[in-house]
Amino acid sequence: MLSEVIKALSTRNISGYYTEDRAEALKIALSLIEKGKTVGWGGSMSVKEIGLYDEIINGDYIALNRDACETAEQKREMEIKTFGADYFLCSSNAMTKDGILVNIDGNSNRVAAIAYGPEKVIMIVGINKICEDLDSAIIRARQVAAPKNAQRFPINTPCKKTGSCADCKAKDTICCEFLITRFSRHDDRIHVILVNEALGF
Repeated sequence: MLSEVIKALSTRNISGYYTEDRAEALKIALSLIEKGKTVGWGGSMSVKEIGLYDEIINGDYIALNRDACETAEQKREMEIKTFGADYFLCSSNAMTKDGILVNIDGNSNRVAAIAYGPEKVIMIVGINKICEDLDSAIIRARQVAAPKNAQRFPINTPCKKTGSCADCKAKDTICCEFLITRFSRHDDRIHVILVNEALGF
């Protein structure tokens, strides 16, 4: 099945790579990132879980580390700077078998960077994110990924308390922007590393 997903990505002008485990995923990700270049990210657990986050921070790269910012103003400034990075690291909240990427965001810096800005986008996607079709991918993003992400933050939303989406309009909602990526107009921009392990939410 996973080989078919990789083929489907190619029909959408998205580069796909299949890996058996997170160690292999890390190796491929690093092979795609040129040393000395600027690298930013969008708070992805999958990026951290394969060790890519630490490799960038401690390696020969210019890390645009929003997590090291001490104030909200500094964090926003770093996120704006990341929009012009050479590389943007993230995952996807869900992905269909035929290669459509589905993402939900609160502040929208992550979906903005996926859609436009950084020269290259490298996504680390665990097998747990693969869905049958677009409808099920949207459901996964809302009912699985968003509630689990909400529980990581000091916010007040129904899903943080119940673990289930309430389609809320709470001020703290992290479901502000929905991005469906069905095709990449720009050659060699989006790279999806598909891992045969469960990663992230």
